Amino acid sequence: IVTRLSIHLITSQLLAILPVASSCDDSCEPSYLCELCGGPEQDHRLKVLFQVLDVNGDGGICVNDLSIGLKKLGVHRTELELMKIVKAGDKDLDGQLDFEEFVHYLRDHEKKLRLVFKSLDTKNDGRIDKQEIMQSLRDLGVNISEQQAEKILKSMDKNGTMTIDWNEWRDYHLLHPADNIPEIILYWKHSTIFDVGESLMVPDEFTAEEKKTGMWWRHLVAGGAAGAVSRTCTAPLDRLKVLMQVHASRTNSMCIAGGFTHMIREGGMWSLWRGNGMNVIKIAPESAIKFMAYEQIKRLIGSNQETLGILERFVAGSLAGAIAQSSIYPMEVLKTRLALRKTGQFSGIADCAKQIFRKEGMAAFYKGYIPNLIGIIPYAGIDLAVYETLKNSWLQRYATDSADPGVFVLLACGTTSSTCGQLASYPLALVRTRMQAQATIEGGPQMTMSGLFKHIVKTEGAFGLYRGLAPNFMKVIPAVSISYVVYENLKMSLGVVSR
Repeated sequence: IVTRLSIHLITSQLLAILPVASSCDDSCEPSYLCELCGGPEQDHRLKVLFQVLDVNGDGGICVNDLSIGLKKLGVHRTELELMKIVKAGDKDLDGQLDFEEFVHYLRDHEKKLRLVFKSLDTKNDGRIDKQEIMQSLRDLGVNISEQQAEKILKSMDKNGTMTIDWNEWRDYHLLHPADNIPEIILYWKHSTIFDVGESLMVPDEFTAEEKKTGMWWRHLVAGGAAGAVSRTCTAPLDRLKVLMQVHASRTNSMCIAGGFTHMIREGGMWSLWRGNGMNVIKIAPESAIKFMAYEQIKRLIGSNQETLGILERFVAGSLAGAIAQSSIYPMEVLKTRLALRKTGQFSGIADCAKQIFRKEGMAAFYKGYIPNLIGIIPYAGIDLAVYETLKNSWLQRYATDSADPGVFVLLACGTTSSTCGQLASYPLALVRTRMQAQATIEGGPQMTMSGLFKHIVKTEGAFGLYRGLAPNFMKVIPAVSISYVVYENLKMSLGVVSR
């Protein structure tokens, strides 16, 4: 399903204002009112609509013209939405749409609407019934009753057949956009831009159009750069978390203020960023491998949907995460060792790798690999489950006028689900970090995963499995906020069209 319809769906309202046309088929003749072949009647409709929206009559439609013109037609949109409409159709970048750009924009939109209609019409009978609506929403993790499905049908059904044909779909005024499936997909896609410095997120999905136009790699570049900035800004908290995971105990109580004081006294202010270089470097290869693996796994499990079901996303995401982590895991070990190093211990990343290899062998680069791999399952599963629960709750309670939850709600849902996922997998993450760091502790025992679990519970209690949790949660909100702001600005710089 085409997911970039937020800036296109408004045109279905505009086209519905003027006389509607019948759909195009292979027998279409120039004298018919054809939406897709652009016959004379269609050109006339577009000219009339253009004149209505060209408020000042200067031959171009700007944001102000759209605002005034749409209000006259009883359609209200925010300034941001209007800016997106103009930007989407403005080919010569003069800040307004001339008639040629306007016509191209509307015809392109109708083609996309037809693709959406066909994707929902699983029976290929030219009509959408309540079963098809229920199944489409169920694939997104949104479960509705037959009564709710009938309500959706009635809002678009003009002839009382309790089915929606192409004309009814196209001309629907979006009076209840929360019931519009493409818009739900658009706003509620679980994106990976919420970077909290962990490496277990389910990969992002891209439409066929995004892959064809090359927009997918721009999204990945913007997301990677946003992650690098957010991780750098929150690196002191991340290093403190690692120190507390490894060194804190009942006999060595390490508070947040004491931890920062210790780091600054030992190595100065710059020591707060130890290990951050490797944490940033590993973003690019991990994201690329995860994305490629995710696409291949989707094909292997036989799914040709652009939006996977919850179970499919969990399986594909977990496997892709495991493959990516396996590929870059030595970098994870280097990041931990660099974060724990004392002043003068290593001269840099290469020196750290050489010393580990010389003293401990190749196997040292995979210490903690098993708990790290196991931790992907509870993280990804709970992250997705909580996000879907929050999404459904919001849609059922508050989606009366629009399915757009707004930035705050999306950030809150993404942050909450990610935090719950971290909370569930944190004991495994702590054991992984201690196993990675074992050689850095003088005289420390070389324990297995199960041995470490038993040792921690025996000596520190269950609370010992959550050492460093406070600084870890402290960095979530700033990390997510910084990621979002940088991501949105970089998207504009790279010319990425908002979904």
